[in-house]
Amino acid sequence: LSQCMIFLTYTKFGTMLKFPLLVKILKIRLILLTKNKMPVGYWMLMLHGHLPFVRHPEYGDPFEERWLFEAIIECYLPLLSMLDNLEQDNILCRFTMSLTPPLISMLKDPFLQNRFLNHLDKLIELAEKEVHRTRNIPQLNDTACIYLKLFQKHKNAFEERYKKDITKGFFEHQEKGHVEITTCCATHGFLPLLGFQRQSVFTQITEAVKHHEYYLGCKPRGIWLAECGYNPQDESILKAAGLKYFFVETHGLSKAAPVPKYKTYGSVLTPSQLFAFARDRESAEEVWSSQIGYPGDENYREYYRDIGYELDMDYISPYIHESGTRINTGIKYYRVTGRVDAADKKPYSFEKAYARTKVHAEDFLRKRIRQILAVSHILGIKPLVVSPYDMELYGHWWYEGPKFLENIFRMFARQSVIKPVTAAEYLESQPVIEMCRPHPSSWGMNGYNEYWLNEKNHWIWKHLHVAAMRMKEVAVRYKHCPANSAVERILNQALRELLLAQSSDWPFIMSSQTTTVYATNRIVEHISWFHKLCDQLEEQKVNKRLLKHLENKDNIFPLIDFRDFAVPDSI
Repeated sequence: LSQCMIFLTYTKFGTMLKFPLLVKILKIRLILLTKNKMPVGYWMLMLHGHLPFVRHPEYGDPFEERWLFEAIIECYLPLLSMLDNLEQDNILCRFTMSLTPPLISMLKDPFLQNRFLNHLDKLIELAEKEVHRTRNIPQLNDTACIYLKLFQKHKNAFEERYKKDITKGFFEHQEKGHVEITTCCATHGFLPLLGFQRQSVFTQITEAVKHHEYYLGCKPRGIWLAECGYNPQDESILKAAGLKYFFVETHGLSKAAPVPKYKTYGSVLTPSQLFAFARDRESAEEVWSSQIGYPGDENYREYYRDIGYELDMDYISPYIHESGTRINTGIKYYRVTGRVDAADKKPYSFEKAYARTKVHAEDFLRKRIRQILAVSHILGIKPLVVSPYDMELYGHWWYEGPKFLENIFRMFARQSVIKPVTAAEYLESQPVIEMCRPHPSSWGMNGYNEYWLNEKNHWIWKHLHVAAMRMKEVAVRYKHCPANSAVERILNQALRELLLAQSSDWPFIMSSQTTTVYATNRIVEHISWFHKLCDQLEEQKVNKRLLKHLENKDNIFPLIDFRDFAVPDSI
C-alpha cells in the first residue's frame, strides 16, 4: 500500500506516465487494499451561511431584502434539494454548516416569509412570460422552461414541505446526521476589532449561543468566527459559552506557537481546551481562484447578464425595483463563454453546465485523493482536509455549485480512501491531537484586519467603541431593574441596535465599494437609535411609540438581556 501511495503520488495518478498498464494495476491494488478498510484520510466541507439582518417593514419594496430572496432561491433551497437527493439514493453525506443568528431570524420571520412568497410568485409570472416570449428562440426557450419548472418546484417545497421555514429542512438533516449546524457571532461582529470592550465580544458570543438554542432546540458545539477573525484572548469566552471548536485561516495554524507538526492536516487543542481547524488552501483555490477556480468555466452561467438589465422597460418594469431601477431578476440566458465582452457571451445550457459539474467533481476528488495519500505517507497520520466556503457561493455566485457538491458526495461514495466527516464526527474519531496556540488571523485580504479597518471605513470604529462604553455603563447602573419593566425594554432594544451596528458586513461593504450608502446609513441609524434610547433613561422620558417601532422593526434576539454587557472587563 505504501509503495502504491508513493508511486501514484509522484505520478499524479498516471496522467503523465509512460506505463499506463502498470498504473492501472497499481490503482486496482490500491482499491483492493483499501476496500472495506478504515479510510486513509478525511475531508471536511464547511459552509458558512450568513446574510446581514435586512428587514424593512417601513418600505414597500426594499432592494436589500432581495439579497435574502435570491439566496433562498439559488442557494438554500438547492442545497436542501441536494441533501434530499443524496438521502433518497442512500449516499453518504456529511458536512458542517453555520447558520448565523441574523440569517436564522430572517428565515423564520413570517413577515419576510410572506414577502418572499410574493417575490417568488412574481418570478414565476415572469418566467411564464419568458417561455412565451422566447418560443421562437430555441436556444433561449429551453432555458426559460427550466427556470419556470425550478421556480415552481421551489415554491412547492417552500410552502408545502417546509411550511415557509426552511431552517426546518436543515435541522431535519442534522437530526439524521447528514449535517452539523454551528453558530456564529451574534451579528457577524468582527471580534478582533471589537475586543477593546470585552463586553462586546462576550455579548456577541453569548447571544449567538442563546439564539441558536432557542430556534433550533439544541446548543451548538462549534462556532464559525465571523470573517474567520481569531483573537487568542477570545478563547475564554468561547469556552465559557460551552463551545468545543472553531475555525481559523491557514496561517492561524501554520504560524501557531509551537507550529504543529501536522500543519493544517488535523485539529489542534488550544490552551483553553478548545479544538481549532484550519482552512486548506489547495482545495480553497480550486473554487475561489479567479484564475483556476471551477466557477470560471466557460459553460457555467454568467452572473452579470440578466434580463432585468436587458429587456424593454415596459416589459420588465413590474419585475424590477418599484423605483424603476434595473436589478437582477435571476433569469439569465448566457454563459461565461470566456474572456469576451458581455455582448459576445454565448447562450447558456443547463445540460452542458451540469455535465461540467461532474467533470469538476471528478477533478476535485482526484486531487483530494492525491493530497491525502501524499500527506498520509509523509506525516504518518490520517490527514484531514478542511474546505470552508461561504454558503452563498454555491448557487448564488456559482449557480451550478449545489450540483457540483452533490456530484462530489456521489463520487466520494464510490471510493474508500477519503471519508467525508462533520467537525464533531472527526473529533469523536479520536485523531492524533497536538497542542498549540493559534496565531491571530482572518480570511480577509492579506490575512489580518485591514479589510475591516482602512481609509474607507475607519471612521465607524470610534462610534462603535463609544457606544459600547456607554452600553457597559448603563448595563451596570440598571442591571437590578425589574424584569419586563420599561427600563429593561429600553436597554434590551439599545443592545439590539448596538449589536446590529457591530455587524462586519458594513465595513466590508465600504471596503468593497458596493452598496456603500446603504452600509453607511445602517451604521448611522443603529448608533443613532442606540443613543436616543439611552438618552431616554437619563432624561426619564420614555418615548413608547419610538420604542415599539424599533422593537417591531429590529426584532432580532428574543432572549436578549442587556445585563450580559455588565460582565467585568476581565472576562
